[in-house]
Amino acid sequence: MRILIAATCLLVISFSAYLFLTGYRSAFEADQACHAEKWTLYEDNSSFGCDHDLETNQWILYEVLPNHKPSKVLKRFHY
Repeated sequence: MRILIAATCLLVISFSAYLFLTGYRSAFEADQACHAEKWTLYEDNSSFGCDHDLETNQWILYEVLPNHKPSKVLKRFHY
């Protein structure tokens, strides 16, 4: 039983540390990273964009698909 509790605690701590160390510290940093990557990879192509999702605290790099299909999420920038 102790091994299960210790393993669960270790897993939660590891996951939290991963998110803290790899995420952005603010919405501004995530916004800048999203727009910089959009410009670097796709330049002025209007089929690509960045949008802020307030509910999940992230910026999303997406591609607008033709014929009114749902947009394709390319990358998420969590903060």
